[in-house]
Amino acid sequence: MMRITRAAIPALSRGITLIAVMVLIGLLPWISGRDPALSILRARMGDQNPTPETLAAIRQQLGLALGPLDHLWNWLAGVFRGDFGTSWISGAPVLPGLVQALGVSLGLMAAALAVALFVAVALCWPTMRRGLRGRDTRSSGVVAACLTALPEFMLSAVLLVVFAVWLRWFPPYGWHGAANVVLPALALGLPAGGLLGRLLENAIAATFHERWIATWAVAGFGKGQIARAVLRRSLPALMPQIGMIIVAMTGGAIAVEQVFSIPGLGRAVLGAASAQDLPALQAGILLLLVNALFIGIVANLIRIALLGRALEMGAMPVPQVLQAAPSRRLWIVPGVVSFLMLVLVVAGLPRDPFTSEYIRLQPPGLLLPLGADGLGRDVLARVAHGAVSTIGMAIVVTAASFVIGIGMGLMPRLAIGPIEVTKATPPTIAALIVTAAMGPSAVGAVVAVSAVAWAPLAAHTAALVTETRAQPHVQIAPVLGVGPLQLLPRSILPAITGPVLRHAMLRLPGNALALAALGFLGLGPKPPSPDWGLILADGLPYVERAPFAVLAPVAALALMSVLGVSLAALSRR
Repeated sequence: MMRITRAAIPALSRGITLIAVMVLIGLLPWISGRDPALSILRARMGDQNPTPETLAAIRQQLGLALGPLDHLWNWLAGVFRGDFGTSWISGAPVLPGLVQALGVSLGLMAAALAVALFVAVALCWPTMRRGLRGRDTRSSGVVAACLTALPEFMLSAVLLVVFAVWLRWFPPYGWHGAANVVLPALALGLPAGGLLGRLLENAIAATFHERWIATWAVAGFGKGQIARAVLRRSLPALMPQIGMIIVAMTGGAIAVEQVFSIPGLGRAVLGAASAQDLPALQAGILLLLVNALFIGIVANLIRIALLGRALEMGAMPVPQVLQAAPSRRLWIVPGVVSFLMLVLVVAGLPRDPFTSEYIRLQPPGLLLPLGADGLGRDVLARVAHGAVSTIGMAIVVTAASFVIGIGMGLMPRLAIGPIEVTKATPPTIAALIVTAAMGPSAVGAVVAVSAVAWAPLAAHTAALVTETRAQPHVQIAPVLGVGPLQLLPRSILPAITGPVLRHAMLRLPGNALALAALGFLGLGPKPPSPDWGLILADGLPYVERAPFAVLAPVAALALMSVLGVSLAALSRR
């Protein structure tokens, strides 16, 4: 009976987590602490005086006069009937427009997935070819790592400047034909393809070092048969990560749609958040989460189909890890990048990032090494101060996610639901919920990224806890009279703290880029804060006249990306 109860705990954890998410979304009008009636009145009739009678009439019309629980029940009942409510701004049903926008987003994601698969195949083909010829399959993975580290919003800005503004090969904005698909699909697909190719390349390289490869070759199997067998052996263990990569594309699509003015679901949800149109925001977030859940289910079904009889017989393949030879030269890259970041901060920190005393869009020169932005502010000063604020917020996020990850990972069965749901939630979606509750702010950005950044650390902690508890000296501890409360500080925490802390520090550059992405989307610090994302967003309207206003923050973000790549490469040694 106890075994059945223990087996039911993960399913119960998943169910409770999904219900909690639904309740959280349903209660957004009450969690925000702001009066939605006042926002609606200002959006519809900006000049009308907000009298108590007018506000009360709006609340009655929208059903806000009910209590939170009644409002939640009505919203959930409407969702199960297919009625997601009416827009507080336009008064029209929100679902038809969001479904149409979802179709646009899915089309963009399909094109981006095609790009990602092409990139992954191109990255894996040399490893596959070396393996079929009996050569060493180990690879540095530099190209894949560089592609992986490119944030979608930064890559979008670069592609926009180079191929739409300078070369004029593709249209910069809109969604009118095949030409409009190319740049957004590249911006979204290249990072995903780099990560997918990196994972698959490592798995294929490890598979070629297994003994059955030599047996098949001696038995006379052809290269095509061996290649298919290697893929079938390598893919099942990667399917959960592949599903997560595709889910992460939904978060990246929001930024890409914003840059290229694509009428997709992400852009529609951003518009609803800025207008405080909570019914549209609730429906959009719910559609994004359902899409992420569906992708995860499909990835798991593909994994089951690939395993086939091995899953039924319990002969599960154990993935192997192939390590490349260590090299001291790998420390050169993070050292150089850190030095360049330090030079940037030292050069710009004494300068004023807020004064508008310069000529608007003044080009770079001796007085202004990086030029001036659209308001006549020193770009160097803003980028340098943005480095301090962004990295500072990233340190806070990393520390918070480390503490939460350790705490949740110590309860692997109870925490499996929150871990899985959180890992499937991109930071942008979490930021939309936080923004609806708190409004856009630096604190809200920190809360949003921390709300999802702990999940990988918790999963790592849970795996380490399981391994530690399986060790003989820990298993025999209860026999020697060591209780659970004594075992935790003596044996478990010392074994897991170091590896998880190193894992958390490696995620620092990624957390900084996530915070910059929220600032770029208007979900982070408010203007005139010198946030990297805000600086890039401020420069995009002037990209044709002053590309330097975009390239300066892009260069800073690129340095942070390279730092993340180099640290990740070191972690594999």
